[in-house]
Amino acid sequence: VPAKTYDTGAYHEPGAIGILFKIVHAFLYLVQPNSFPQAEVVDQFCVAHAVVCALTFNRLLALKAIYYEIGFIVSAALGLLFVLLLPLVGLCFCMCRCCDNCGGEMHQRQKKNADCQRSCFATFLFVASLIIRQVVGVLCAYAANQHLTNQVRGAKKLVNSNFKDLKIFLNDTPAQIDYLVSQYNTTKDKALSDLNSNFYLKFFLKKLYILAAIRETKEALENVSVAVEVLQEGTERLHANLTDVKMHLSNTLNDSACSATQAASTCNIIRNSLYQLNINANFSGLPGVSSQLAKVNDVLKTDLSSLVQKVCFLTDLMLVLLDIKNVLESVGSNISTFTKTLPVQKILADLMVYLTQSEAYVQDYFPVVEQYDFYRWLGCLILCCMVVLILVFYYLGLLCGTCGYDKHASPTTRGCISNTGGNFLMAGAGFSFLFSWVLMTVVVLTFVTGGNVEKLICEPFEDKALFKVLDTPYLLNQHWKNYLSGILFKNPNINLTFEKVYSDCKENKGIYTSLHLEHLFNINEFLNISMYTEDVALKIEHIQINLSKIVLLDETGKENLLNFSSSGIEGINFAAYLTEINKSVTKVDLLSFANDLEARADQLPKGALENALKGHANSIRMIHNQQVVPLEQAMSTLNQSIRLLKRTSSELMIKVENVISAVNAAQLLINNNASLVIVQETKKYMDTIVGYFEQYVEWVKESIAMEVAACKPIANVIDTAVDIFLCSYIADSVNTFWFGLGGCSIFLIPAIIFAVKLSKYYRRMDTEDVYDDTENGNNGYHKEHLYGIHNPVFT
Repeated sequence: VPAKTYDTGAYHEPGAIGILFKIVHAFLYLVQPNSFPQAEVVDQFCVAHAVVCALTFNRLLALKAIYYEIGFIVSAALGLLFVLLLPLVGLCFCMCRCCDNCGGEMHQRQKKNADCQRSCFATFLFVASLIIRQVVGVLCAYAANQHLTNQVRGAKKLVNSNFKDLKIFLNDTPAQIDYLVSQYNTTKDKALSDLNSNFYLKFFLKKLYILAAIRETKEALENVSVAVEVLQEGTERLHANLTDVKMHLSNTLNDSACSATQAASTCNIIRNSLYQLNINANFSGLPGVSSQLAKVNDVLKTDLSSLVQKVCFLTDLMLVLLDIKNVLESVGSNISTFTKTLPVQKILADLMVYLTQSEAYVQDYFPVVEQYDFYRWLGCLILCCMVVLILVFYYLGLLCGTCGYDKHASPTTRGCISNTGGNFLMAGAGFSFLFSWVLMTVVVLTFVTGGNVEKLICEPFEDKALFKVLDTPYLLNQHWKNYLSGILFKNPNINLTFEKVYSDCKENKGIYTSLHLEHLFNINEFLNISMYTEDVALKIEHIQINLSKIVLLDETGKENLLNFSSSGIEGINFAAYLTEINKSVTKVDLLSFANDLEARADQLPKGALENALKGHANSIRMIHNQQVVPLEQAMSTLNQSIRLLKRTSSELMIKVENVISAVNAAQLLINNNASLVIVQETKKYMDTIVGYFEQYVEWVKESIAMEVAACKPIANVIDTAVDIFLCSYIADSVNTFWFGLGGCSIFLIPAIIFAVKLSKYYRRMDTEDVYDDTENGNNGYHKEHLYGIHNPVFT
């Protein structure tokens, strides 16, 4: 069955970002490792207790949902605590610092390990910022955001491809059905051809091929006779012309011009080659075949074709064969009527209208989708920029603090660059408190939504568990066991499931098999040929044929066949004919001789001798075209005829005796058992004809089941909508976005701590610890009574 190829490849390869998708999937598995709940026990309970099903089902389903969603619930609760507590902690922290507590006082105590602490805090802050920026942070979120936008922009091509495939699917279905119907004519023509070939004649006369052999022999003998006559006359005329050419060439070469030094050698070469201008094959001595031809003509005076005509009196058999022809025509008309009664055209026309309207709707609203996606992209970009702003403050703080830090300067005399670095770090901490709750709010919302889409739709769709839920009896409709068959056939007891339809379409099976359309129209009822052949079979059993008065071949005909076997064909001297036929007409190829003669004439000095030799060359070419070519054609005809006669003459007597024996056996059969044999052969032939149509019917059934209206585009539409658009484009991108943004939000907490701690080492303090080297005799010890008082030495 002719089938179109579809353009849509319902498979999405995300590229390099696919690694992030896999990491997110692994994280979701840690959050939610439970398998997809199908609630089979609850569903069976609801079947048996449909009246009290609602409350029981809802209660049990709620418990299962809580158990299934426990990972999401705990994670969302932690996220909400983060949203509520972090701003509150930030507010308390700010108020505490305003009261010169929590590190708010501009005083730093001197410690021996101060440099080590500063280095550790700087390293930890840099690592935390690096993780936020690269590993699970803003780059991950930005990549997911940009990936979703790119896929939305490229989705139009995929949508158009699906619509195109659906249109091809709808447009090609009628053509495929017409093709199946048209192939019935091929089967019918083969059966009618066998009927018209008179199989019952072949049964009696299948060995009487001798009539054709006799006629072929007569034609071959006539061809031999004519060809030999043509060859004899042609070779005589060719011999005369070649002799004349040799004479004129010899006279030209005897001219005085050939005696010149420059021409003598060339003339001698030409003179020595003149003997080649002669005939090679001699057909004058071949024996004739006139006597054999006369005997064959005498044999043909007996009308052997009357043998066939005598069998044509089987009128009863002809009526049965006419009934067989009528059966063939009726089957064909029923198939055509069946295809016309199917509402295929109307259904396809309605679907095409709906498809066109849907495509126009999608095309109209696609710019709106792109516009809203731009707003979404811009919002996500702003969220990423919030994190980037915090990171900028942290990196600037680290850069300025590290570059401007002077280990010989006291806390109150630190430089401007170092102090600016500390201020940047505090600014980063402040913006972290301001933005973190906004980021975590977005993370919680997208996590709950995207994570559940992945676990409740995408994963169950991939392993077909989602279809099993839809196929749960009495779930979508409490009165229907199978919802899909209830919608299509108004019979919910038919075992038609979403999973089976999707799987069959995925394998590109025909829609007749996928949707079990035999419940709407059963093709077996219309393609059952046995109901048409029963009446013909009864007629065949009651055939009565009397052939006792028919004589296939009388004694005169037999005698003529024997005369043909002794017609003398085997006495023809085939070797003599083949010997002359295998020779060439002339001893030399005249065209080659003429070309060589003309080439040698070009070697002579310009003059009359050169022109004369070229004239002779042209004469030789003319003789070749006008005489040699027709002789070669006659030799080819003679060759074919002689070889045919040679094949015919071999074992001619045995072949004729076999034919006479076959005729005698056929005559005996006609006289004694013709009616029974004809009935048996007719039954066999009827079985052969029926076999043709059984093969056709099986082919039609197989084609309708597997090839006609192959519903791969329908599965592609489902895969495109769910697997590609919802899961690959949206869910994976959204999940990767919240994964990156959530990582940023979590790592902002240690970054805040390290930034506040580190800023103390970079900012310029108002007071510092005082050291007196002379009072205690030990350098570096803190004087408690001077704590908090400006050191007059350093200031």
